[in-house]
Amino acid sequence: MAITSGNDHEQGWAAPDFALPDTQGRIWSLGDLRGVRGMALFFICNHCPYVIGIADRLAQTGAQLEKLGYGVAAICSNDAQTYPQDSFENMGLFAEKYGFTFPYLHDEDQSVARAYGAACTPDLYGFDAMLKLRYHGRLDSAGRNPADADTVPELLNAMNTVALTGQGPDVQNPSIGCSIKWRTA
Repeated sequence: MAITSGNDHEQGWAAPDFALPDTQGRIWSLGDLRGVRGMALFFICNHCPYVIGIADRLAQTGAQLEKLGYGVAAICSNDAQTYPQDSFENMGLFAEKYGFTFPYLHDEDQSVARAYGAACTPDLYGFDAMLKLRYHGRLDSAGRNPADADTVPELLNAMNTVALTGQGPDVQNPSIGCSIKWRTA
C-alpha cells in the first residue's frame, strides 16, 4: 500500500538539528550539511520500489543541488531488524550502487524521522539558507516510473525558486512511497 507524505509543516518551519552517522561512520549535523543556499534532505531506504524507481534521478538531482550551493543528505530511518535490506551495511552498498555524492545517514533510533514528520520513502524536504522549510514534496512528476521528456523536475525547480526568491513554490505535490518501517514498542 502506498503512503503519501504529509505536509504538516508550514512554510518557514525550522529544521530540527540532529547528529547522525553516514555509511563511512562520520557524524553529520545540520551545520555540517548546510550549504550556502540551504539544504535538501531525502528520507529514503534501500528496499522500497518507489525509492529504487527514482534512485538514479535522486542521485543526479542531489549532485545538481550540491552544484547550486545546497547541502544534501539522504536518511534511512527504517527498522533494520525487521527489514535487513535497510541495514547500515546495505546502505553503503546502495549509496555506492547509485553513485551518491552526498552522505547517506543512518537514523537508527528513528528520532530524526519523527522530528521531521517523515511518513514515507521517499519523503523529500528543501530548506533555505536559514534552514527554514520551503519545499516538502516529490522528486519529479514521473514518480517511480522512468522519466521522459515531459517529466517535470519538481524538487530541482523548487530549489531554484528558493535560490531566486527565498520562497518555495505555491504548488507542492506530496511524495508517494512505502511507509517508514517503524520499530515496535
